[in-house]
Order: sequence, then structure tokens, then C-alpha cells
Amino acid sequence: MLPVLIIVGVIVIVVIVFVVMYNGLVRLRNRVDNAWSQIDVQLKRRHDLIPNLVETVKGYAKHEAETLEKVVQARNMAMNAQGVAETAQAENILTGALKSLFALSEAYPDLKANTNFLELQEELTTTEDRVAYSRQFFNDSVLKYNNKIQTVPSNVMAGMFNFTTREFFEVEEPEARDAPKVQF
Repeated sequence: MLPVLIIVGVIVIVVIVFVVMYNGLVRLRNRVDNAWSQIDVQLKRRHDLIPNLVETVKGYAKHEAETLEKVVQARNMAMNAQGVAETAQAENILTGALKSLFALSEAYPDLKANTNFLELQEELTTTEDRVAYSRQFFNDSVLKYNNKIQTVPSNVMAGMFNFTTREFFEVEEPEARDAPKVQF
């Protein structure tokens, strides 16, 4: 009778460990998905602000059509991007286009002083901060998830149930990672 109870006890413990490990993997996967949706919300907010910003600039910088077109094209690419890598690349292009747009304000003092432009610029800056935070949270979640599915013993279960690694969301341009060169 005692050996049967020991065997049943071991089986119960194995099942409990199995359930706890599986639930942990599911929670981490859902956390990554939630973090991605938070990035998506902030990017949508960013994309919604851009047309208003472009319209404001149009009134002051009519002959800067090329810069405005690049911003609109970059926004459209970003809105249509699929997946982490493609979205990151499209958002990087959009960030560069927005930098060009904001540089226009230096050439147009009236635009720089326009209340609507300043409010939109501030709103976009706030959104950029939110995107950066969301991206950091997403990448932290991906790191935790990827570590869990690649370490023993949860990697065995992850393989059995097709838990796959996720990509990090990296927006920075490769040139931005290089140290600036200072010459005197």
C-alpha cells in the first residue's frame, strides 16, 4: 500500500509542476502580447497626430512639399508595417522624417511660434516618451519570455507546446549606436 501512495504522490507532484510551468509560460507569452499591443496603441496615437502636424506646417512652408511628402509616406509605411522587425524599421524611417519636419520650424519663425504647432510638437514628444517606455517594457517582457523558454526544464515543455522565441523591438539606426567622433 505504501509504494502505491508514493507513486501516486510522485505523479501528483509531477502533474502540479507540469501545470505550474505551463501556466507560467502562457502568462509570459500573454505578457509579451499585451506589451506589443501597448506599443501598437502608442504608435497609433503617434500616427494620428502626424496629419495634423503636417497640415499645420503646410500653411507656413508651402514650398517644402518634399519634406511633407516624406513624412506622409513614412507614416503610411509605419501604419502598414507587419511584425516587430518591419514595424521597427518603418518607425525608424518615420522618426527620421519627423526630425526633418521639426527642423523646418527653425527656418520658419512664424511656424515655430504657432500655438497649434507647438501643442502638436509637445503632444508628439509626449507620445515618443510613451513609445520609448512601451518599447522598453516589451523588450523586458520578451527577454523574460525568451529566457524562460530557452532554459531547463521549461524549454522541454516550451518545445512540446510550440512556444517560440520573440523578436526584440529595436528602432535605433545602426549609426546611432556608433560613438560620436570629436575633433578639435
